[in-house]
Amino acid sequence: MKSRSRAAVWAIAGVCLSLGCGSPAYAQTRTPGPGAVGKGAIVTARASGTFEVKLTPQASDDKGEILLGRMSIDKQFHGDLEGTSKGEMLTAGTVVKGSAGYVAVERVSGTLNGRAGSFVLQHSGTMTRGALQLSVTVVPDSGTGQLAGLAGKMAIRITDGKHFYDFDYTLSENP
Repeated sequence: MKSRSRAAVWAIAGVCLSLGCGSPAYAQTRTPGPGAVGKGAIVTARASGTFEVKLTPQASDDKGEILLGRMSIDKQFHGDLEGTSKGEMLTAGTVVKGSAGYVAVERVSGTLNGRAGSFVLQHSGTMTRGALQLSVTVVPDSGTGQLAGLAGKMAIRITDGKHFYDFDYTLSENP
């Protein structure tokens, strides 16, 4: 039973990472008004690129019909977002094929379109009998350095085994 549980948790993690397939990128609607420059101006932008992810299983509760798992996350981002992230993921798999869920939090450090700092992403993903839904959002007020005032949503997609991101965000010029 223990090897089945461990394999199931890994399968859930794979499914969770693929939850980004077909996930829409959410455009931000806040834009500067006419003549808005200087203090309080808001920049609306999109960052795109690729990333590699390494998941490492942690001790978990793998008893019962609902399989719970926990993993550490290490990522390398490339493209408009250059940096690394570290985080934690919790997964749940059910006895119904194609149904699972995960939540994760990761701290991203690096440069976003040339601005240095860090911010936190919060993930919430579900798969209901194969129907995927994913939300990856910047935790409010988590931006530091030149990324203070950052808000936005990230879409993840996997094509031919390669991970891609599209990050629609706003950044207050002087939060």
